Amino acid sequence: MRRASRDSWKESRQVKRKNLASATALVAASVLALSACGEAPEESGSGGGEAEGADYKACIVSDAGGWEDKSFNESAARGLEQAVEDLGIEEARAESQSDSDFAPNVDSMVAQGCNITMGVGFLLESALHEAAEANPDLHFGIVDSTFSDADGNVAELENGKPIIFNTAEASFLAGYLAAGMTETGTVATFGGIQIPSVTIFMDGFVDGVEQYNEDNDEDVTALGWNKDDQEGSFSGDFDNQSQGQALTEQFISQDADIIMPVAGPVGLGAASAAQEAEGTKIIWVDSDGYESTDYGDIVLTSVMKQIANAVEDTIAEDVNGNFSAEPYVGTLENEGVGLAPYHDFEGDVPAELDERIQELREQIISGELTVESPSTP
Repeated sequence: MRRASRDSWKESRQVKRKNLASATALVAASVLALSACGEAPEESGSGGGEAEGADYKACIVSDAGGWEDKSFNESAARGLEQAVEDLGIEEARAESQSDSDFAPNVDSMVAQGCNITMGVGFLLESALHEAAEANPDLHFGIVDSTFSDADGNVAELENGKPIIFNTAEASFLAGYLAAGMTETGTVATFGGIQIPSVTIFMDGFVDGVEQYNEDNDEDVTALGWNKDDQEGSFSGDFDNQSQGQALTEQFISQDADIIMPVAGPVGLGAASAAQEAEGTKIIWVDSDGYESTDYGDIVLTSVMKQIANAVEDTIAEDVNGNFSAEPYVGTLENEGVGLAPYHDFEGDVPAELDERIQELREQIISGELTVESPSTP
């Protein structure tokens, strides 16, 4: 046991949706679709912003985690809200309750005449891709994924913008921090579903632990993910908090005292289990978990993605006639990703450990140190 003396895919795109024959048919189709969805889209009027947004509608569809997931859906919704306030635009949103809601919810946004429809998460890619191909005069965006062809290769759409994040960079720093703060010599991570936007976190985390071991001639163990084999622990979805709790209890039984769940709301189950085990901490992802969850007292830090800013910026570009299909990639350099403050643990993180983490951050930004992942955008 270490001392804490560190004090010292997809289906073929060949079948495309038919364009609906008329506006009447579009509205009828949307009503039918919504009746099958988990929750009808919410609409709001325009805010008090700029005049050019008065006839513009931005829309967004959640994945099954919902708008109050304390993670990426909630962050994306915040970006839309800010765009409404700043630009004076209309908005609509649809909250998906399951995967079967994705296509109907995207269709309902198209039926409402949304200028841009954004989906949150890798799992919405298929529905957005097909809608974009069927409606070349409208714009689409996807958070946390690229668009891809029938063989799973990256595909470029003239009217589709990927919003993606190189979270391996910030997760590397989180892994280094975890290795420097563990009192048991064991840390862990797990994912919701094994998709690139999840495993990229896990890749960076275990690499950060390895870097710490090399720097300090230590042997901290990282449970839950083997980067070389791309195999590890997953809850199976982003909804089942009890599964997150069970996985975390398993890690705790193996002496892990710092755990990073990459699983949206499933992470709340992990936090609940960690809170019951004295001395156990978590590292949150996507948002600052100290502020967005009720478990701030055990959140060591968070690997943040500035999703809200990216969503708002994408909408603003479109409102101003500057839509670009070029992917937005959040990095440490452009502050699209980063580590949250240590908050309650500020006084517990040794100065030399924090200094080394800041050095590594600057080395990544300068290119002196490259953090690699099979899922790097």
